[in-house]
Amino acid sequence: MNIEEQVATLMQGTDYGDEELKKAMGDELRERLIEAQSEDRPLRVYCGYDPRTADLHIGHTITMRKLRQFQDLGHQVIFLVGTYTSLIGDPSDKDKLRKTLTLDEVEKNAETYAHQAFRVLERTKTLVEYNDKWLAELTLKDLIEFASNFTIQQFLTRENFKLRFNKKEAIYLHETFYSIMQAYDAYKLKADVQVGGTDQLFNIITAARKLMTALGEKPNIGIIMGILPGTDGEVRMSKSLGNHIPLNTDAEDMYGKVMSVPDKAMPLFMRLVTRWTASEVEQIEITLGDGSLHPRDAKMNVAREITAIFYGEEASEKAEGEFVAVFQKGELPDDIADFKLQAGQTILDVLVAGNLVTSKSEGRRLIKQNGIRLDGETLTDANQIFPHNGVLQAGKRRFLRVVE
Repeated sequence: MNIEEQVATLMQGTDYGDEELKKAMGDELRERLIEAQSEDRPLRVYCGYDPRTADLHIGHTITMRKLRQFQDLGHQVIFLVGTYTSLIGDPSDKDKLRKTLTLDEVEKNAETYAHQAFRVLERTKTLVEYNDKWLAELTLKDLIEFASNFTIQQFLTRENFKLRFNKKEAIYLHETFYSIMQAYDAYKLKADVQVGGTDQLFNIITAARKLMTALGEKPNIGIIMGILPGTDGEVRMSKSLGNHIPLNTDAEDMYGKVMSVPDKAMPLFMRLVTRWTASEVEQIEITLGDGSLHPRDAKMNVAREITAIFYGEEASEKAEGEFVAVFQKGELPDDIADFKLQAGQTILDVLVAGNLVTSKSEGRRLIKQNGIRLDGETLTDANQIFPHNGVLQAGKRRFLRVVE
């Protein structure tokens, strides 16, 4: 790619909430790329990940995908594990105080993060750092010096803090430390570029750039990524909302979940989660617009691409074949697990024991929504004794062969 193509691809999927700011960051990125090329050096590009949970979904990988784009262009990617920032927890996308974690909890979750990150990043080309290395050494004198660059008013203009302030809910002083700690990460890493989501706008564009300048370092460029909607196509992907596509699943489930996303959300999925360049995405949108590509086929391409990223091409093609057989041709999958029915078990008992649902409440909800079928017949009573042998289906993609 030439410089302009690189800028177009690296800025793809970004969302600053302000077109002038987006243009400014794009211009700075172009200048830094030209500078690095003339000096024959890679850019230092990082993103920090606070391992506050072990359960990741594809929404968490948006920034990893952007890091991989930089990596593929020959730049140095740093995967920063927030072993110290996790102890506070980033308040950026929360309207209430986060739970404080212990260092043991953070370290355990960090192992899972790194394992899943290397499904996207090239392990041998990724530098992994832990920010307790330098944050644990900061003194009170350091913190005073850093904090003197910021005002309380700056923090109170942040949407989440403003909301809590107006509702007369507590804003704890240690929550303001998070931005300063993250800004110091950027300084210590001598970062040319920092990648983050829209919830990181203040931390990256305001705090990091301001502190790096104050400490005599060239400010990093913020690549601020848009937020991925969930399978409902409306609100942010979230496990708590049940609209997420988990990483720790299987190829068939991932493919099917992407296919369940409304067509209107596909442009965001193409820009945020696939390996496609800006020009490739633009070409797909052109063919969708002129009618030469059917929206269903475009979505299948997206589902195949995303599944291949995490499970490989062969598994992705197999998942697509099963999806077509089950949902377009009405066939049953080949590898339905058997379940040995026990005397007296209800429909709800079988759903839970057979792992078709994760809880009784989910089972009741699916039954209420007419989402449970036995040999094609809808089951409506959760407490009914299981009627007979057959293929039990939960939702669109989960099957179980019940036998006595």
